[in-house]
Amino acid sequence: MNAPRPVIVGVLADEGLPEQVITTIADDLPGIFGARVSGEMRWRVEHEVTQLPLDEDGDIPMRTLSQRHRQDRGWDLLVLLTDLPRRAGTKPVVAGVDVEHRVAMISLPALGAVLVRHRARTLLVRVVRQLVSRRLEVDGDHSERGSVARWREALAPTERMSGGHQSATTHLALVGLRGRLRLLAGMVRDNRPWRLVPHLAGATAAAAGTAAYGIITSSFWKLADALSPMRLAAITVVTVLVMTVWLTVYNHLWDRPSEVAGRRKALLYNVSTATTLAIGVACMYAILFVLALLAAAVLIDSGYFAQALGHPVGVGSYLNLVWLCSSVGIVAGALGSSLEDEETVLNATYSRRERERQERNRRRREYRTSRDVDCATQTARRDK
Repeated sequence: MNAPRPVIVGVLADEGLPEQVITTIADDLPGIFGARVSGEMRWRVEHEVTQLPLDEDGDIPMRTLSQRHRQDRGWDLLVLLTDLPRRAGTKPVVAGVDVEHRVAMISLPALGAVLVRHRARTLLVRVVRQLVSRRLEVDGDHSERGSVARWREALAPTERMSGGHQSATTHLALVGLRGRLRLLAGMVRDNRPWRLVPHLAGATAAAAGTAAYGIITSSFWKLADALSPMRLAAITVVTVLVMTVWLTVYNHLWDRPSEVAGRRKALLYNVSTATTLAIGVACMYAILFVLALLAAAVLIDSGYFAQALGHPVGVGSYLNLVWLCSSVGIVAGALGSSLEDEETVLNATYSRRERERQERNRRRREYRTSRDVDCATQTARRDK
């Protein structure tokens, strides 16, 4: 007797984090599907890494990709894994399922910043079960009942939403403040704010040079010695905010759409941008602090340091000096970032998907500007 044909689940993953996630969990998925979806079926999972295209509305065409790839590759089901943030109205979307066309899409940013692989695995089980059953899943993931499941649901509650009367897609959306915070955390993680330091060479050089100057300048020694830790901490917060605001404003990273609906969507992206930059600047500050502390320990003799201050010095005196010099250096770094190309800052700040959205918004602004100019020109000609 011939064994039944396996159900082939194809996974198309974007480059970057989606690629890392599916590569890690792909080998385990057939067994997981057999245990948690249907033990009566044989399962096979095939995955490919590609750049999922965007349509004119900036969304991924699920049906088109399903028709193309399922037919060409003989896949029974298709799951798209993307790092594109998706929303239904104002609610963040974790997944969309189109049972009719046997395709689902999972948006990784909505899974948050931690436990992404575990959450992606659980969500894959959920959408595949719904695609196989060809009906809406009412009870959710039955394998995760109990207090643990209720606790996870309380941390990030979800609800089902219809895609509208013209759409067969069912959305799984995050609700409430916790859901939006989880999406925000996922978007910031996808932007990888720690990349800011190596990309902003001019800002880093300016910050390091200014901090080095402060370390060898006696007036900085006396000023740092006179400042309390509370004031030094306040200076640190202010300098990080100053550089964050400067990078945002100078490089035109703040979205200001004219439409009301656009402003609502832009708020989340703007908060994500500000958070990404703030974390990146904080990473720069931490690196600068460590390097400045090493430089101070090597260059400044403790006896000469004590003679200049007029009292014995200890580790605290060195820390206060480095603290102040690092803060001043970050302000200089903000000015040094002006030497960076705007495209360099965009690449350092945003993920590939967010850069695509920024470029699309820029083209729209240019189109509206040229259209307004044309209208004004035609009006002037008629008036003449």
